[in-house]
Amino acid sequence: MKVIITGGTGFIGTNAAARHLRNGDDVVVIDNLSRTGAHANLAWLRSKGRFCFVELDIRDANRVAALFEQHNDATRVLHLAGQVAVTTSVADPRADFESNALGTFNVLEALRASGSEAAVLFASTNKVYGGLEHLDVVERNGRYTYARGISGVNEECPLDFHSPYGCSKGAADQYVRDYYRIYGIPTVVFRQSCIYGYRQFGVEDQGWVAWFTIAAHLQRCLRIYGDGKQVRDVLFIDDLLDAYDAAFKRIDRAAGRVYNIGGGSDNAVSIQQFLEYLQLDVKRPLRPSYHCWRAGDQKVYISDIQRSADELGWTPRVPWRAGVDLLSDWVRQNREMFQCV
Repeated sequence: MKVIITGGTGFIGTNAAARHLRNGDDVVVIDNLSRTGAHANLAWLRSKGRFCFVELDIRDANRVAALFEQHNDATRVLHLAGQVAVTTSVADPRADFESNALGTFNVLEALRASGSEAAVLFASTNKVYGGLEHLDVVERNGRYTYARGISGVNEECPLDFHSPYGCSKGAADQYVRDYYRIYGIPTVVFRQSCIYGYRQFGVEDQGWVAWFTIAAHLQRCLRIYGDGKQVRDVLFIDDLLDAYDAAFKRIDRAAGRVYNIGGGSDNAVSIQQFLEYLQLDVKRPLRPSYHCWRAGDQKVYISDIQRSADELGWTPRVPWRAGVDLLSDWVRQNREMFQCV
């Protein structure tokens, strides 16, 4: 099996590529190496086996087309490349649009032109649902929760793009879905919640679980935007990769479908709750400073993962505390990598 992974030296892409290498697959990794930690991830990945690496920006339509023509025998495409932070999108909306919306369009058109029969999985985001103002939120037991007792946000929730990032990812999300309906390309959209795990060089603007873990170990300043009572469902990287595998294996059922993928209600945690647990591991108090809420931030986001359970046979297996322990141990063992980050 040949798999193409765009954004293949990012956090998720590196872990996905390593899994495919362990399985003996033919792997093509595409990345422009712009993200923090990308070079370190590429070096680590090269220690895991032989693969084809192409330094390429998906905004370059001609080069993307040539690459997919060259590898039109691929059976899977994991499209993970793009701009990933809301704050960055606000500061530079054009670059965000070009990376996420135009870049995804370039990938889809390259596939269509090449005649490839590969299945495509696109990493979208829960931000396509906007601020979820239509869901009543209350504070309960020191954290925000849905007032009406719903278990989480399902795929029937109306799209409501809020922030340039939400717009660009949302546009890409819909293009990916429509290329199945119009052109028959077997595509799947995963609207992902907070993913965390090994090889994640989290920064303050994106990847908050990893960022707080790294900052706690290196005794850096911790800043919370909002009151810390906001809640997210977090998902460990190994569980996400299991979900990817499940979708590809059931592509006859999954093609053209959208799935909300996260830890679900069992792995929903507030920022304050997370930091209280983390400080037990680092064995010192964590005293974050508090700052104004960021535009478009959701007080609560929990994925309803029932559709993925029913259609893909997938549910998370790693409880959030166990996952945080694994991430924290990895950061502790690799402190030197973060000294200059």
